[in-house]
Amino acid sequence: MIDIAIIGAGFIGGVHARLIDSIDGARVSAVIDSNVDRAQALAAPRGARVATSLDDLGDHVPHLVSICTVSAGHADLAIAALERGFPVLVEKPVDITLEAAARLADAARLHDRVVGVVSQRRFLPTAQALREAIDAGRLGKLTGGTVESPFFRAQSYYDSGDWRGTREYDGGGALMNQGVHALDLLLWFLGDPASVSAASACVAHERIEVEDVVGAAIAFRSGAVGTAFASTAAFPESGVRLSVFGTEGSATIADGRLTMRFADDEVVIEDSAPDGWSTIDWAHRAQYVDVLAAIAENRAPAIGIEDGRRALASVLGIYESAETGRAVSLI
Repeated sequence: MIDIAIIGAGFIGGVHARLIDSIDGARVSAVIDSNVDRAQALAAPRGARVATSLDDLGDHVPHLVSICTVSAGHADLAIAALERGFPVLVEKPVDITLEAAARLADAARLHDRVVGVVSQRRFLPTAQALREAIDAGRLGKLTGGTVESPFFRAQSYYDSGDWRGTREYDGGGALMNQGVHALDLLLWFLGDPASVSAASACVAHERIEVEDVVGAAIAFRSGAVGTAFASTAAFPESGVRLSVFGTEGSATIADGRLTMRFADDEVVIEDSAPDGWSTIDWAHRAQYVDVLAAIAENRAPAIGIEDGRRALASVLGIYESAETGRAVSLI
């Protein structure tokens, strides 16, 4: 049996627990949270032990530790797990500073353990198919791309936790916490960014320190140019839309469908999932399966620290540009 310990018994911890429940041969073996009642509520139905810290696990040795806490502190908790010899899966973002991400990368190398960073949209069939087409050269030379993440969060979302919407704990707003998944996809398709120029604002929410709308222009090292938009003030939210353009074809992912257009052909692929599953949760589950396989096979996971660091660097560069009004180099 594969034992997985979850740190953080909030909403995301519950999502992870349900994903683990569905994987044959895996179980939630421990739930760690400073709020014992909350940890107990998540652990009890699964017969898992409850702890308030990794030290409280005693002689229990999980095969994987999943970090599901507030964004600030992701790296410190992951490092603590690595120091005890445990592989780690870190929820996005990898942390809220590049210094923290660098410390985590150093710890992973030192302790030689698997570290995965959640970015489940890469596991959607549409995303996988587009990446395969790009790698095969079907789109020709890539010239640009766009991504839109128009989400909606009521004021009650930010009021539900003292940490939500704070720079200290959340690290950012619509881009750091909602749009980062789709931004990561754009980076996965177009490569390393060279510079960003951005504008952001908080236009529809109160009592938060972060943006609820942001737009950015991104110059890529390849010469391609892209744009990214994210919001938590777009009602009714319409879901992620992403396009990639090339000299021999173009592709768009929207509403769970990938449409690729070429000179003499059009290819349409739709996301799918088993009954009872949303496509995004099934993709999240697929990332879990990959991380567990990486541990068993002693290989790197499909999405690791460098992927998380690149997405974080892009987000922070966009924030810096929005604050200063100047383009920010990411090289």
